[in-house]
Amino acid sequence: MNTNIRPQTVRLIKRILTPLMEEGLISVPELNEIIGNLKHISEKGTLLPAILPKLLTQEESASMLGVGLSNFKKLEREGAFSFKRKMVGTSVRYRNLDIINFIISSDDSSL
Repeated sequence: MNTNIRPQTVRLIKRILTPLMEEGLISVPELNEIIGNLKHISEKGTLLPAILPKLLTQEESASMLGVGLSNFKKLEREGAFSFKRKMVGTSVRYRNLDIINFIISSDDSSL
């Protein structure tokens, strides 16, 4: 879903909905969800992901892919994955959304 919503439209909708939240007609979490998604659409053109982004260890990443740690490291060295590692200090991490996208877009013969 690629939708163009301008930032000023998001601000206007927030101004319209805030009194409704103050009157108790919509809850604070509902307002935050609506405005958060609208902001993300205006910035990125898509809704917020249903899965929160998170950095995973090599062990967690291997587990998500259903392979052992040593096999995961070997496959990464061979360039089998479309996702890249992120260094956090000296720790190696991977974005969970990148791994999920890899799983969704890969055919069964990838691994």
